[in-house]
Amino acid sequence: MTDAIADSVPASREQLWGVLFEAAEIEHNLMCCYLYAMFSLKDSVDEGVTEEELAAIKRWRGEILDVAIEEMAHLAIVSNILSALGAPAHFGRQNFPIAPGYHPAGVVVKLAPFNVQTLDHFIYLERPDTVEMADGEGFAPERDYVRTLASDRLMSATMDYATVGKLYQAIEDGISGLAASIGEDALFVGDEAHQIGPDVVALPNLTIVRCVKSAIAAIDAIVRQGEGSEAGVEDSHFQRFLKIRAEYQALLAARPDFKPGRAAAHNPVMRKPPLPEGKMWINAAPASELLDIGNAIYNHSLRCLALSYTGVDKAAQRSLVNAAIELMRILTPVAERLTALPANEEHPGCTAGLSFATLRSAAALPPAEGAIPVLTERLHQIGARATWLAAHQEDEAELAEVTATQLERLANRLATTTLAPPSVLQPATAAIEETPVIDTPPAPPEPIQADDGRELIPGQSIDLIFDAQRCIHARHCVLGQPKVFKANVEGPWIDPDATTTEGLVTVAHMCPSGAIQYRRHDGGHEEAPPPVNLVQLRENGPIGVRADMLLDGKPIGYRATLCRCGASKNKPFCDSSHIAIGFTATGEPETRESQPLAARGGTLVIEPQQDGPLEVLGNLELCAGTGRTFDRVTSTWLCRCGGSANKPYCDGTHRKIGFKS
Repeated sequence: MTDAIADSVPASREQLWGVLFEAAEIEHNLMCCYLYAMFSLKDSVDEGVTEEELAAIKRWRGEILDVAIEEMAHLAIVSNILSALGAPAHFGRQNFPIAPGYHPAGVVVKLAPFNVQTLDHFIYLERPDTVEMADGEGFAPERDYVRTLASDRLMSATMDYATVGKLYQAIEDGISGLAASIGEDALFVGDEAHQIGPDVVALPNLTIVRCVKSAIAAIDAIVRQGEGSEAGVEDSHFQRFLKIRAEYQALLAARPDFKPGRAAAHNPVMRKPPLPEGKMWINAAPASELLDIGNAIYNHSLRCLALSYTGVDKAAQRSLVNAAIELMRILTPVAERLTALPANEEHPGCTAGLSFATLRSAAALPPAEGAIPVLTERLHQIGARATWLAAHQEDEAELAEVTATQLERLANRLATTTLAPPSVLQPATAAIEETPVIDTPPAPPEPIQADDGRELIPGQSIDLIFDAQRCIHARHCVLGQPKVFKANVEGPWIDPDATTTEGLVTVAHMCPSGAIQYRRHDGGHEEAPPPVNLVQLRENGPIGVRADMLLDGKPIGYRATLCRCGASKNKPFCDSSHIAIGFTATGEPETRESQPLAARGGTLVIEPQQDGPLEVLGNLELCAGTGRTFDRVTSTWLCRCGGSANKPYCDGTHRKIGFKS
């Protein structure tokens, strides 16, 4: 690649749109590739892996899913930038494998199961600009070619780029250059109603784009999180995949025949391809029928998402985005099952996989009254096909029946959505003599009281569980989701259906005390143990713990705040008494010399001693309030009388002051 090509910058709005369309497809394609590899991972020791290996596979599955979700966020951010520049959001893409010439020669995009070569390919795609490395074996480009961006042409043609970070740099330079030449107001002509913001869905770094500054900030967030980030950024996609590879290599060294993934097809297709090289025709039943259902669900998710970008009102937008996300959840067990089913009788040993086949057009439905009935009609149709599969394939009956039930529930819920552009709901002028109609939201559901004192608040796709005794009023709930957690109201105050499922899960995970937990019935993943057991000290406050905890022999979840002032009336949990008594204790103790733990997760056993400290057994990193690790232990005694001169550790003061627990 020549420097001239590498430094090409879009010189017109049309060219900028074209480069952004390519960025959207890159993010979309990578999301599909990562999900495909994740779907192929084994999930049982019955598949020839040990318990230790299975635990690692489960961690990798969680990491890859997080990366895929972030790619979905990148796609949403790019769509917001497009909308801000006056273009439609872009969800179209070529079918796998992507033909040469569509992307640069060095950007090979195809579906492959999880193995060493595929992981190496992911690392290569996510590499920063400063890192030189080879692509994974088997992912070499079919042919070499160069794509140029001719700035003097009317038609858009995307340039070459060595890394995806370089692509985003060209977009950033194009936005800045065009704003300077035609004016910022002339460049950003889009309607904000055609974007999705964090008030609709909780996706990482998702933001509304209004100007050069917000566009560049959004692009920089994408680059830092994944493509083109600095090599040392710990949470970048590049570093996450490197860590998976390191653990993978260690397990391979211990057992060379370790295979974490199933033998899923490379580039599965639904019909016999005229050019079969590099593709696998899925023609064996029941995989072919299940593949048909899976691709229909995937395409319908895109259709719901595309409609949400057409300027509909916020309530409808939230409903559509929620439907798109729920469809991807419904898709997951279908896609995972495909990788366990024979693909083609002529290729024994090869299993199937979701092909993510797309329609010829991913254009949005018109945002008119008839769009919702069209969407629900399709959901009923896919559900009916799943019901048919349950009746004709006994081994797939349970999965097919669950899929059909979930699709019918979603159809019924989506059918209640009213679709109208904001301009229709809020006309610019209104007759003065008309009495305004106040749309009173439905009251939150009545909580169900459990025997242990907790409250269960039922929702459509997720139930919230609230434990008032463990609440320390950290206020992440009422500030992060004020429509769900309605402060200062009489009667029921928690409404799970007032935001998206992802919004509820996010705010629950932010609750440090574990007072907010949840139970899903939409097929999504329940809360998982954290990969690293942590204690985090709160300045003048309690001990925050994140781990798979056994307290006094009983499981209490993965989040808790434990009293260290000695005054709580709900020991061993904090009840905010530290505020009333003016308790003081640093959240920034000095760092102790300690060695990295061989394992960082696992069960953490906490045994409150009678009139004494908390005995803690298990892998544990102790962190200051700023996040600095100040100690690493596998057993310790933590003060809970408030008097130790060696906080957070016990020094025997509880005996001197007559502490009672």
